[in-house]
Amino acid sequence: MTLPRTLPTITTLSARADRKEQLAQDVREGLTADPKWLPPKWFYDARGSELFEEITRLPEYYLTRAEREILERITPGLAERLRSAELVELGSGSSRKTRMLLEAMHRHHGGRRYAPLDVSADALEGAAAALTASYPWLEFEGFVGDFTADLPRVPREGRRLLAFLGSTIGNLDTGQRAALLRGVAASLRPEDRFLLGVDLVKDPAVLLAAYDDAAGVTAEFNRNMLRVLNRELGAAIPLDAFEHVALWDADHARIEMHLRALRELTVRFPTLDLEVRFTAGERLRTEISCKFTRPQVEGELAGAGLRLESWHQDSGQRFACAVAAAG
Repeated sequence: MTLPRTLPTITTLSARADRKEQLAQDVREGLTADPKWLPPKWFYDARGSELFEEITRLPEYYLTRAEREILERITPGLAERLRSAELVELGSGSSRKTRMLLEAMHRHHGGRRYAPLDVSADALEGAAAALTASYPWLEFEGFVGDFTADLPRVPREGRRLLAFLGSTIGNLDTGQRAALLRGVAASLRPEDRFLLGVDLVKDPAVLLAAYDDAAGVTAEFNRNMLRVLNRELGAAIPLDAFEHVALWDADHARIEMHLRALRELTVRFPTLDLEVRFTAGERLRTEISCKFTRPQVEGELAGAGLRLESWHQDSGQRFACAVAAAG
């Protein structure tokens, strides 16, 4: 029997005005701090999502290829064992790697619902068009929101596989990770599973190359945050006044991305009645990307009420996928 095609839906969990207020709040808080910072979710408008997809294809950026290798190996068995009714994905982006999970669910007679939660409506719209064109049986229900806050608002339709791939969890500091993982644990029933991708601690030279590629795509991605500020908040930040910087922080086992002011300048946000002064050489931190070890991941999962069920690494020992359950 052929199932009727279901039209994709995208639901905004936070009103557009609320998102703009979130950005305004982050700007007020982060750009008046010392040192200055902004969260990496503001990279992702349509252009930012395109640039990140380009980054994943760069020779230096091993993360996507390593994770895909793992997923190709473990997905069939995972889908057969779980028979999940739905796949919920946090920070899904274009959902390209998700195809393996969806195809395996379909082959092993799991559900047909895919519910990605992402900050970028543009990325969800692109994923909806691509995935439903490939899979007429798919029920696509996308949600625009912040995965650190909005997971409880994603409705459930049965046994769930919750995926958080790409080591996006590394963009969160220790406290933020703990809060997110507690939210994940609270959302899981005994039959559900959590699939987590994490980048592993390795040679800093390999890490730095991945975040400062020779073609300059990551630099353009980093500066895209300034475009978002200009468009959303009426600023007029000169993009050529900032350069991309990637640093390895050994004490915290993380890569940091910054925008460094090439000259002294004052940035005005007319809609916020705010002026922000940069000295020459001053840095604005735009992303942290924490790297992990298995004991650290197992400990953080346990601290949130999650049990590590299995651990899988790529052939180069660069990346890992953890499968966890509640309890």
